[in-house]
Amino acid sequence: MPRRTTLLSTLIHLSVVALWLLLFARAFFLQGVVAWSTGIAYVVYDTLLLAFVTLKTLPLMRPLPPLDPDSERRNLPSMGVIVASHNEATVLPVTLAALLRQVHGPAQIVIADDGSTDGTAALLAERFGLTPAPEGQLSAPSALHPNLYWLRVPHGGKARALNAAITEMTTDTVMTVDADTLLDDDATYAMRVAFMETPKLVAAAGILVPVCGKNVSGRVFQWFQTYEYMRNFIARFAWMRADSLLLISGAFASFRRDALVAVGGFDPQCLVEDYELIHRLRRYSVDHGLGWDVRVVGDAQGRTDAPGTLGSFLRQRRRWFAGFLQTQYWNRDMTGNPRYGTLGMVMLPVKAIDTMQPIYGLTAFALLLMFLFGGHGGIVLSIFGVIGLKTAIDLVYYLWCIHLYRRWTGQMAGSSLWMAMAAAIAEPFTFQLVRHTGALMGWLHFLRGGRAWGVQRRSGLVAHDEG
Repeated sequence: MPRRTTLLSTLIHLSVVALWLLLFARAFFLQGVVAWSTGIAYVVYDTLLLAFVTLKTLPLMRPLPPLDPDSERRNLPSMGVIVASHNEATVLPVTLAALLRQVHGPAQIVIADDGSTDGTAALLAERFGLTPAPEGQLSAPSALHPNLYWLRVPHGGKARALNAAITEMTTDTVMTVDADTLLDDDATYAMRVAFMETPKLVAAAGILVPVCGKNVSGRVFQWFQTYEYMRNFIARFAWMRADSLLLISGAFASFRRDALVAVGGFDPQCLVEDYELIHRLRRYSVDHGLGWDVRVVGDAQGRTDAPGTLGSFLRQRRRWFAGFLQTQYWNRDMTGNPRYGTLGMVMLPVKAIDTMQPIYGLTAFALLLMFLFGGHGGIVLSIFGVIGLKTAIDLVYYLWCIHLYRRWTGQMAGSSLWMAMAAAIAEPFTFQLVRHTGALMGWLHFLRGGRAWGVQRRSGLVAHDEG
């Protein structure tokens, strides 16, 4: 729930809105490229972020030690995996197969069955040898797989299903894996090593590769999202080095179980329960002087089903951005608060700007169209000069990110430099506008107080695995 804000936090958030209003108004009173001040501000802000990420990711240029396959000498923390599932019988076999073949895998794999009404029950009983226990109680181990368990809970959403599983598990760490996410064989081991090597580690993100359907729409969205995900994970590494990482995707994330219990688990009222949880963990760490760490683990990798149609993509981004706004509002007292160090003084003010970034971007595009069709040829030429310079910067940054991503993760497939160059050129007037549109829908969803996730149709993971 929202906490009392501070004067500095209020000023930061209001200044972002006031600046947008001022820059937008300038478009009707100025001549030349400065009439497009909204777009220039957008370009400058985005370029500064790219420069920050570039500087913070320089350590990735150094050789990274490989993951040690020998675990016999290691005192690894035990790990349990929770798969929150609601009507996911189609993809569960693929997800569970990947979890069951993990190298030095988890001590427990719990399917947190969130009131499924499809064929989930029959699948788990007949194919995986599980016998249901009363609702809210962990089943006996599977007759076929001794580390596999079934937990049935009344339908109440992903967060409640995860919380129910956390209270029933006994491992040192827990990993959350979406039912549409397929892990590499050594993913859980890499996470366990990370927790062993970093005693203060409380939450860790794995690397995800998006997989969409094989139709034309799916291939286009997978192309754009592949490079988007690469840039995002490189950016997470940068914020991790600044001790300010907040974004841990619940589709593939690991946590210290005692820390989850201490902060009360996931919040069922939040649209993005994974993102909100990290704020509470950070707050709890500062309140109790614990020095907890949040990291992204390059050796822990997997694939996840990603939206492959315009409608499903917009629904996903609407929920993500509405949840981001919701979390920013609930934790607004942390913004500009020196008590939280770099997180409070740098990261959260940046997030305050990010609340308006899609508005800046869409306004800049609308003004460009207005100048174009209003006969302001000189202004349009100047604007395209700025856009051309920004595209060149983005192109260099794309190539830099791919180079670092390959060194960091060892992944070479799906990261063609030529395709990345094409994406950098095409993105500003295609995928980027679609992203901003989804974020604008998120603003409307947040202002209306929306709580529904919407229904997502799976199309990529199963088709890819069977192909």
